[in-house]
Amino acid sequence: MSIAFAATACKLVMHYAPAAAGSGISEIKVIVSGFSLEGFLDFSVFLMKSVGLPLAIASGLALGKEGPSVHFAVCIGSVICKLFATKFHTAEQKTMWFRNVLIASSAAGVAVAFGSPMGGVLFSVEDITSQFKLSTMWESYYCALVATSTLQFVNPFRTGQVVLFQVVYDEPWHFFEIPFYIILGIFGGVYGIFVAKMNIKAVSFRKKFLSNIYMKEVIVLAFISAAVGYFNDFLKMDMTEAMQILFQECGNQKEEHRICDISTSSKVAQSITSLLIATAIRMVFIIFTYGCKVPAGIFVPSMACGATFGRALGIFAQWLISKHPDNAFLNSQCSTDDVGSCITPGIYAFLGAAACLSGITHMFVTVVVIMFELTGALKHIIPTMIAVAVTKLINDTWGKGGIAEQMITFNGLPFIDASEEFDFHRHPISDAMTTGIVALLSEGMPLEKLQVLLSDTTFNSFPIVESAHRPFIKGYISREDIKTGISNYQGELRPMLECVFNSESLYQEEGRLNLTSLVNPAPITVDINTPCENVMEFFHKLGPRCILVESNGELKGLITRKDILKYEYFLHHQDFDRDALQREQTFAREQDAWRTIQSLNDLVSDGLKRMVPSRMPSYQQLSEDLMGRSSHN
Repeated sequence: MSIAFAATACKLVMHYAPAAAGSGISEIKVIVSGFSLEGFLDFSVFLMKSVGLPLAIASGLALGKEGPSVHFAVCIGSVICKLFATKFHTAEQKTMWFRNVLIASSAAGVAVAFGSPMGGVLFSVEDITSQFKLSTMWESYYCALVATSTLQFVNPFRTGQVVLFQVVYDEPWHFFEIPFYIILGIFGGVYGIFVAKMNIKAVSFRKKFLSNIYMKEVIVLAFISAAVGYFNDFLKMDMTEAMQILFQECGNQKEEHRICDISTSSKVAQSITSLLIATAIRMVFIIFTYGCKVPAGIFVPSMACGATFGRALGIFAQWLISKHPDNAFLNSQCSTDDVGSCITPGIYAFLGAAACLSGITHMFVTVVVIMFELTGALKHIIPTMIAVAVTKLINDTWGKGGIAEQMITFNGLPFIDASEEFDFHRHPISDAMTTGIVALLSEGMPLEKLQVLLSDTTFNSFPIVESAHRPFIKGYISREDIKTGISNYQGELRPMLECVFNSESLYQEEGRLNLTSLVNPAPITVDINTPCENVMEFFHKLGPRCILVESNGELKGLITRKDILKYEYFLHHQDFDRDALQREQTFAREQDAWRTIQSLNDLVSDGLKRMVPSRMPSYQQLSEDLMGRSSHN
């Protein structure tokens, strides 16, 4: 069943909507920043992700639904945008509105996935967009509110809770537990750095050697996950159900798991060993599963990994403290005579989940708020903040950002990270700009030539200049607006119909296709001697798709975020490619690993051939043999 679910999800996604594979958060961040990824937010992607995600989760693979939930929520926002796009007159208004809808939709996706409306709002502000606006935050607020209210009304688990692992803790925390909170924070930081680094290596290996056998890869992952996980209590059950057990307070449930029984040292050792084994195996599963060709998120698997480690640490802390019942410092903080009962191992599982979620996503305030909304207990905000703060210190010191940012860098997507520092050595923008551009003349051109220009080029933006001899910038128009203006023309579309871009009248004129109302007369422009550092700030703060480069009002070129990022990479590696040796060594190791996998495959195939007869008798031979035996008898 596990293999069937995983294979079906993979087949549906890769056959009908390949963009539905993976998480989607990396690409959403790039789209919101101003870059266009064609087909990534289509309705077909939403449909296949909605169908493939439950199948992938049911297969038992180490993946979650939170990242994909954000993706198909944003797909819904994109579809709605297309329905109401005609009410905007310019591409700039449409782009700004489209961006705000996507940000608000991402908030709804996280709010539904975690049952955390305010966590969804902060996620959209902290992780999705780098251009904070108060109006955008309120749009996200209302969208997350409606989404969570709808989920509460549906009551999916029939328990009154919007998520399965929602808990409430009665026992307060104590100051002598702070060292254990710090250990959880350290583990979260190390987990985030290690898993992200190894996952990038796994994705690199997959692209080089497994791109043509993605179905076999998914089947093997499903088989190994089911076969290995069956022998561990916390791997063979659903991750949300496992976290529900790990988060719970012992003594408050009618039927408790055996990890609540710590009456003897052997039972303590057995529970800790089982939890640590589950942590290690799940980390390996996450590394190889995240990024395969099914809808896959990493939020819940990371939380489950942190929960098993945190519960193990909590059991150990409870056992350790119970060995010192006469300690005056401990007794002064405990409200009961039993010192060991002062510690709730479920809280440690909860904090471990928060630390690992923060470590892998590089989100901090959002994680604290999400975990607070899950527990509803203000008394545990300080322990959560301690664990997350330690995780942040480790990530900032040794990490390279969250898994989404690292996947953006690995895939070469044009994303400008606000926290990253770029050094262009004061090079002017003339060194990075594109000079081979196509400009339109303001007096216009025949419709036939305009249509040929659109079909023969792939540019999304066209500057408008006064004339070929006097290329003074008069504005710019997008490809989408040109197509919209042509489709909305009421008259006959003749080949020699004159198309004008700079007319005194903003309305359609008889005998001419007037596109003046769709032209942006004041595009963002920079002088040709402007430093690249300043242009990078423009892209980050304003988020334009392109910037025109001029000198004394004359058009000299055009710069996009992809151009400036490529130039920064060139400057970084022009003297000496410091990563060349490391890439060669990595590729050699990947080739050795691939040869090992092929050898194992050949070994298994040879074993199966020896087990099965080399030449099976035909149906006719079997029939004749049986008929002969029957006649003889």
